[in-house]
Amino acid sequence: MANFDSSKMAASSPMLKEKQEIHFDEEWVGMKPTVLKLLRQENVSRAEWQDLFWKVYNVCMWDEKCLPKVLSALQQEIKFFVQQVKEKVLHDQDENALLRAYIREWSKYFTQSTFLPMPFSSLEKLLATSKDSTNSQQKKASKTEEESEVRKNMLDFWNQYIFDIIKQPLKDRAMALLHKERNSETFDNQLISGVRESFVNLCSNQEDRLQIYRECFEAAYLDTTASFYKAQAHEYLAENGVQNYMKYADDKLKEEEERALRYLDTGKGSNSLQLLVQTCVDVLVKSFKEEILRECAPMIKNNETSKLNLMLRLMDRVHDGINPMLEDLEQHIREAGLADMVSAADIITTDSEKYVERLLLLFHRFSTLVKEAFNDDPRFLTARDKAYEHVVNDTKVFRLDLANNKSKIMVSKTQPESKCPELLANYCDMLLRRTPLSKKLTSEEIETKLRNVLLVLKYVQNKDVFMRYHKVHLTRRLILDTSADSEKEENMVEWLREVGMPADYVNKLARMFQDIKVSEDLNSSFREIHRNNQSSISDNVNIKILNAGAWSRSIERVPVSLPLELEDFIPEVEEFYKNKHSGRKLQWHHLMSNGIISFKNDIGVFDLEITTFQMAVLFAWNQRPRDKITFENLKLATQLPENELRKTLWSLIAFAKLKRQVILCSPECKSPKEFTDSTQFSINQQFAMIKNGKPQKRGKVNMIGRLQLSTERSTDEDKEGIVQLRILRTQEAILKIMKMRKKISNAQLQTELVEILKNMFLPQKKMIKEQIEWLIEHKYMKREEEDINMFTYLA
Repeated sequence: MANFDSSKMAASSPMLKEKQEIHFDEEWVGMKPTVLKLLRQENVSRAEWQDLFWKVYNVCMWDEKCLPKVLSALQQEIKFFVQQVKEKVLHDQDENALLRAYIREWSKYFTQSTFLPMPFSSLEKLLATSKDSTNSQQKKASKTEEESEVRKNMLDFWNQYIFDIIKQPLKDRAMALLHKERNSETFDNQLISGVRESFVNLCSNQEDRLQIYRECFEAAYLDTTASFYKAQAHEYLAENGVQNYMKYADDKLKEEEERALRYLDTGKGSNSLQLLVQTCVDVLVKSFKEEILRECAPMIKNNETSKLNLMLRLMDRVHDGINPMLEDLEQHIREAGLADMVSAADIITTDSEKYVERLLLLFHRFSTLVKEAFNDDPRFLTARDKAYEHVVNDTKVFRLDLANNKSKIMVSKTQPESKCPELLANYCDMLLRRTPLSKKLTSEEIETKLRNVLLVLKYVQNKDVFMRYHKVHLTRRLILDTSADSEKEENMVEWLREVGMPADYVNKLARMFQDIKVSEDLNSSFREIHRNNQSSISDNVNIKILNAGAWSRSIERVPVSLPLELEDFIPEVEEFYKNKHSGRKLQWHHLMSNGIISFKNDIGVFDLEITTFQMAVLFAWNQRPRDKITFENLKLATQLPENELRKTLWSLIAFAKLKRQVILCSPECKSPKEFTDSTQFSINQQFAMIKNGKPQKRGKVNMIGRLQLSTERSTDEDKEGIVQLRILRTQEAILKIMKMRKKISNAQLQTELVEILKNMFLPQKKMIKEQIEWLIEHKYMKREEEDINMFTYLA
């Protein structure tokens, strides 16, 4: 290689000679030896290097007519040199010898294509200025080495006299070496890289520097790769099966990517690596897509996570390769989830705790599958959520029928729904109430389980059912003061807000807690006023004054004849409250009240926690404890509706936790429906709590059980109330959309309606259609005459 330091050229330039006439032929004789040394990569002294710069400059500046002569003479020397190199390269046609000779000569020549143009830079500048002025203005003031005219000539001559002649042998032999490597044969891998560099750097086309590389080397590389694996893949699949083939395909894809980084151009403007990967994917994966995907469902069923992870890597490279996997995952979760729930139906249908834990177990099982097999890919998480939502809302195990027979607003019988939201609410109640379950759990464990409930609740379509039952349970806990942890109760309200429950519902729950705290303050004030009144029972009574808007469930008030002490106490409370808050009206809901009485019989004295209805029944014997009273007379004494009286009496005759009951009936009945007007009831003078087989003379027993907060028709009314609220919510949402849009298509209206209501319930298409018709009939909106699927808002 020539030895010189071009950076010191300017500092070391010789002094300008006196101006004298310059002849090209004479000057070229002095320039030619240095030019040949540069082409041959021989040593060039600093003086020779600087002298070449000076002579080229002198010739070019003396006479513009010398410019073509200088360029022509230089081209002749380059051409002659290239022809000499060609003889060397073609001397040995041996496979590897040709490649080595070509790479060796090209490497030296390409290096000199950088240095040789330097001394002729003044020639190139003058040639550029002699061209059309318009074109010259569009070019940069100083040319880069890639734009050098001399360098372009050097590359073009190499292309013309060497490359065009041997490019096919070069390409063929390079691809043969590539084939050897794929067959694990040894060879000099620098030969392929050297040929690749030649193809990349040879092109002098400024607009597409990689033209020769793409047309010759890249195209051949891709074709060779495709041909090789087309033959190998089918054979390997036939001999080893699909699952082993997947590992083979994955390994080969990685291997080819690594090989491409060594042998293909990965610089700016080149997409060779992407094309190579796509070629391999097409041959190794896409061609066998159906065979591979057929293995997906069995793998999911057998929980073969590592193989599924491998399949994901392969199928994610293929267009529409993931969708069949998503469908298989969804189908597995639906089928496995429902099969699991059905198999455990005997247990979970009677135990909400077991039901929720079963759902959570399924969720964690499927989540683990998605994590280990599919790396928590968002697409597979979405498929899991969709399928799990189907399991949660399925009605195969048990269902909730929401019928609506009394609505004045047009609506037909609704489709059966999952009982899941009701059971979730029951489970929350078990955790938040003082129960054996909540007592054996720590605060942290209760919080974890409550958050798990909220996790399942996210997948419940009809959250309004959960809201209603959760509120019923909360009402019981607050009225009976049976909450295990008041802080957890209030936290639960905020957690419901966080998971997207409607704000009006959450705000009402928060108001319920506020009412309880206000009631405590009112009780303190009331007791303070009656502190010196010996005849008052204020110390023994706890009043709860509740806001109707937050607590009301639109239920009727049940008439009942209260004990005289309570009847006299009510006016005192009303007077006290009237003085505190004028203009407010109190409505007494004895259905929601309870108390403790002392019950005395022949065995001993017992404290009974009972409802107000039970109290009214027992007080009928207060003055005549040993009498028998008929059902008809009890109706007159208590003023209770017949159905409520039957329920109340049965709770005192057949209380599950007692071996000896409080009341006896004659003749003996097996259900409250068997009571007649002549059935006689009496106090059980032998009533007692049994401990270790012996009756106790004293004790306390809670006979309230699940405090009734509604009448006999409670279940049907609850269901009807859910439907009624849905109807109103649907109408409200439709009008909200119509008022904002003014005019909207049926499809768009339904889409926006579902988006608004999805956090409460999923409206059925039938209900939406019926409510649209009802609103049209009542002139809230109208259907366009030209297009029946277009609606207009009527102000």
